Amino acid sequence: ELLNNQRQKFLKIKYTKINTGHVNYQNNNFERVLFCLNTRRNRKKMLKEIYIIDDDETSILVFRELFKNDSEFKFINVKSENIDQALKNIPSIIIINEDAVDVDIVKLCEKIRNDDDNSITPIIVVSSNSSKEHRIQILKESVEYYIKKPVNAQYLYYTIKNLSRLLTINRRISPLTGLPGNVQIHAELKKRISNREQFSVLYLDLDNFKAYNDVYGFLKGDQIIKFTADTIVRCVHEYIHEGAFVGHIGGDDFIAIVPILQCDEICKSIIANFDANVTKFFTDEDVEKGYIEVANRKGIIEQFPLTAISIGVVEADEGRFNNMLEIGEIGAQVKHSAKSVMGSSYFIDRRKK
Repeated sequence: ELLNNQRQKFLKIKYTKINTGHVNYQNNNFERVLFCLNTRRNRKKMLKEIYIIDDDETSILVFRELFKNDSEFKFINVKSENIDQALKNIPSIIIINEDAVDVDIVKLCEKIRNDDDNSITPIIVVSSNSSKEHRIQILKESVEYYIKKPVNAQYLYYTIKNLSRLLTINRRISPLTGLPGNVQIHAELKKRISNREQFSVLYLDLDNFKAYNDVYGFLKGDQIIKFTADTIVRCVHEYIHEGAFVGHIGGDDFIAIVPILQCDEICKSIIANFDANVTKFFTDEDVEKGYIEVANRKGIIEQFPLTAISIGVVEADEGRFNNMLEIGEIGAQVKHSAKSVMGSSYFIDRRKK
């Protein structure tokens, strides 16, 4: 009975919108919350785009056939003359068929490696040139692999698979939540800005999380972080089936990038699901009180509300922003506005300029 009462209490959520002023929204649609909670949507694998630099487009068919049962890989053919445009999309891996490009291969590798956005993008060169000096010259340009033709299909397959796995482990994933980290977050934002896409950025973090850690400890705090990540991913994918990105900035800060401008329903879903389930990380006594008690540096006991989630949303109309810093500045403002409201809330910036 206590749990049901508290659940009803926490489903009454205050929402805030920047374009309409402060608006209270009472969410008593308990069935909708349960539906989202019970959705068995697994965390989707991020599509890995691999660019094949090949002027006669012969290699792409080989790779597509080789990886026909691996849906997480997408192979895209790029002619050497279009390399500048292709690099803006920041592929996962670049494979160069040296025999099929009409450019200096060393200069091409140097160009890729000196590109700021692709300085750590792995490069594989496939070539029939058996010269030892040539191979060494290529590898000096920080190329990861030089594979001599004729190529064993299984060797090529597992080279790409294992390289992709190492990328996932070492560069893109938060070890705590399994979500992409800052390198991929920055790449994702830069790609969408460069392509002049229309999208929205959700900045999410937890309120009173430090107080929770002080009382319950960091191990319990990590559990809330994982729960928050799962809630965000599940609710974002509930509404956006393609083109959505969720990342873990660090600590209790998260980001979601979605290819739409109207994000109210996503925010409401995240908040409803978070508030309905976060109480399981507190004792029954703290849930009943509705707050936790923490001694400050002077030894004075202070009261803090139970952990809540705040969301600041920035709508990025086509061409509105020139770089990530501009988005980040607006994001900090709207998230501050959301955090100024007690309890879970969201704030949306819908300005066009």
